[in-house]
This record gives sequence, C-alpha cells and structure tokens, in this order.
Amino acid sequence: MKKSIFCVALGAMLFGFCVSANAQQPKKIPRIGYLSPFDPARESARAEGIRLALRERSYIEGQNIATEYRYAEGNPDRASELAAELVRLKVDLIVVAGGDLWIRAAKNATKTIPIVIGGGGSDPVEAGLVQSLAHPGGNVTGITNLSRVLGGKRLQLLKEAVPKVARVAVLYDPALWGSELDVKEVLPVSARALGLTIQPWEVRDANGFDKVFAALNKQRPDGLYVPPSGPQMFANPNRVADSALKSRLPSIYINRTFVDAGGLMSYAADEAESYRRVAYYVDRILNGAKPADLPVEQPTKFELVINLKTAKQIGVTIPQSMLYRADKVVK
Repeated sequence: MKKSIFCVALGAMLFGFCVSANAQQPKKIPRIGYLSPFDPARESARAEGIRLALRERSYIEGQNIATEYRYAEGNPDRASELAAELVRLKVDLIVVAGGDLWIRAAKNATKTIPIVIGGGGSDPVEAGLVQSLAHPGGNVTGITNLSRVLGGKRLQLLKEAVPKVARVAVLYDPALWGSELDVKEVLPVSARALGLTIQPWEVRDANGFDKVFAALNKQRPDGLYVPPSGPQMFANPNRVADSALKSRLPSIYINRTFVDAGGLMSYAADEAESYRRVAYYVDRILNGAKPADLPVEQPTKFELVINLKTAKQIGVTIPQSMLYRADKVVK
C-alpha cells in the first residue's frame, strides 16, 4: 500500500516537473524575412507602414514577431543572394518589397516558405509567378498594384494637367521583364487614343540618366512618364525628378516618392491600404493559411498626388478641377 502511494506521489511529482519545464520553454516567435531592392532609408516608409499595420493585428516587433531585413542598396545583382540568405535563416515567410526580379529570386530560392508580394511587379500571372489571381497555387500570393495596367490612366492625367502635351518621353530598362513590350507596344495604344506620341528612352544603369536627359534637352518632348521600370528608377527618384525639373518637363510617375522628390504628379494604388493588405496576408499565413489558397488581390483605392510647387517652377497651371480631385497637393 505504502509502495503504491509512493509511486503515485513520485509520478505526480515528475508530471508536475515536466509541466513546469514545458511552461518555462520560450514560445517560438515567428520570423518574417523582408526583401527590399533599396537601402534602409529609402525603404523606411513602407517598412514602417507594414510594421504599424501588423501592430493593428496585435503583432508587436520583438515581442511576438521578429523581422529579418535584407536590403540590396539599389543593386539588382544581389536579389538571389539575399533571398537565399533569408531561406537559410529559416524564416516563416518572406515579404518581397520589390518587383518581378525580386519575387522571382525569392521563388527560385524556396518552394516551401510562403512568399507575400508587397505590391510591386507586373501582372503576376503573365510573369509566371502564380497560376491565377483567384488560385495562386505554389507558395506565392499577395497584392499586385496594377502599376503597368494604369499606364493609360497616367497618360490621361498628364494630358489633363497639361493639355498641350503631344510627345511624351518614357524611360525604361530593357532588361526588365516585359518592360520593352509595355513601352513599345502596349502603352502606345493608350497614347494614340489620347492623341499622344510615345518616345521610348532606354536607361540600363545609373550612368544612363545624364545621357538620356542631355538628349531630351535637345529633342524637347512635351512631357515625361516613368513607368514601373526596374530598380534603377526606384533607386534614383531624386535624380530622375531633379533632371525632369531642370529640363522643365511635366512628369508623371508610378509612386509618390518621385513627387516628394520634385516630380509633378503620381497616380498609384493607395500605399496605406497596401500596407494593411500585406499585414492581412502575413496574419493569415502565420495562422495556418496556405499561399496557394489565398487569392492575389488587386487595389480598390488609388491616390493622385500633385506637386504644386513644381508646377509653378516649370510654368504649368494645374486645372482647379484636378486639384480638387487630388488626394494630396504638395505646396
């Protein structure tokens, strides 16, 4: 009898010890890999926006979530290297803050870690990144901001802001997937309907900007459009906007960063809403959802930003009707 009591007591003690030991084991904190084409300063607004959106969903950095940031500092050649580095760290998912090149680099690096597209890139179906928007398949999902699809709308806004515009110079990087097709075949269709002529200009590296703008100063187009054209454009918003300003070229861009740097206008998916949707995907995946089953989303809210200070500097009077419609006016 005593022996039985002793065994029961010993078992209870051992059970209690095991429970106590397990309770003391630190809970595993999910880790997010964050892959960016830019440097920390250039990426800070988006990274902070996503961090705050995650906080709204009760994910607090350093408490119940951790982020491994990898920045390419404007060098596209580092895409594969940085993606592979995040995979080696065994992160729970990867948020890609760049376009097709960066999404593809992450996808090539892993077939199992979920990848969330942060809004960059072209049509992910056409680019072969997902099977369809409704049923992505594989390990890639997220948001697509329709940057290329909105090309015609941006030309329309440029024409509305500056009715005399007839010839529009378009900067692009021919090395970027689909870029040459968009600029030379797709965009001219929308341009013709608006009575515009597209003049494509190649920019293959950072040294190409000075050559292109020197040539533009001689040819004198009426306007400038910078479409989604790869890391060279995104890594040099100040350089592009400043060159357009010095050339007195009315310009429109795919991102308000260029407008803040001195460009005339931008039209794009609402950035704050994009951050919230990225946080939504992160939350769903960390709670067990499969990327293959989460449809790729397209934006429903868009943002028109106009730099009135730049308009005055280049002698352009923006119609009052456009200023009323603008989501932000820089003065």
